[in-house]
Amino acid sequence: MGALLEARAVAKHFGGVKALRDVSLSIREGEIYGLIGPNGAGKTTFFNCLTGLYVPDGGGFEFSGAPLQANAPHQAAERGIARTFQNIRLFANMTALENVMVGRHVRTRAGVLGAMLQTRATREEEAAIRQRAEALLHYVRIEDKADDLAKNLSYGDQRRLEIARALATEPRLLCLDEPAAGMNATETEELRELIEGIRKDGTTILLIEHDVKLVMGLCDRVAVLDYGALVIEDVPAVVQKDQRVIEAYLGA
Repeated sequence: MGALLEARAVAKHFGGVKALRDVSLSIREGEIYGLIGPNGAGKTTFFNCLTGLYVPDGGGFEFSGAPLQANAPHQAAERGIARTFQNIRLFANMTALENVMVGRHVRTRAGVLGAMLQTRATREEEAAIRQRAEALLHYVRIEDKADDLAKNLSYGDQRRLEIARALATEPRLLCLDEPAAGMNATETEELRELIEGIRKDGTTILLIEHDVKLVMGLCDRVAVLDYGALVIEDVPAVVQKDQRVIEAYLGA
């Protein structure tokens, strides 16, 4: 498989703090790629640079063979990169179905005029958006919660809803920021099955996760960050035995 995403010497500074130090890595089409490291290692900063929340201070990304110039999240979404967040960011007072329908906005064509006039094309597109949103709720197994407000869903269902909303953008690369955080063992196993299913259906996945057991059992390759620098990028069996990785997590 060829590379879907290439990160080349990506750097990000916040004053004197070097959150990312020339990070270079490559994610292949069709794989589940893990990004791990201790708290403060730079994992979420990497996500934010990739998805347009931050502008890197050095280096950059190439996506699907072309430079990725994402200075805002919608630009990354248009290119085919979607993400979830470490802290869930749903529209709390919208229903589950409405949350997923919002995710389809980046793939819709109707403009302001069409929405005002309610043209036939607009109505048909709105029906298609609803149908796709319903299908995605079924895909993540919360179709029975379609009319519930997002804020009233259980924690695990909110995580699933956020994934459904991200999938609504039709991503080629799905970036998941600690999706298993706060989940019990049963919920984590169900999440594993969902992620494996998403990959099987053709979406490449970049996963940040503190559950090392989940990462090592799920990912094809793993990269480890520590103090903003790349420590190692390799298959799980090699990464988990690397002395630098052990020291990064447990201390020298």
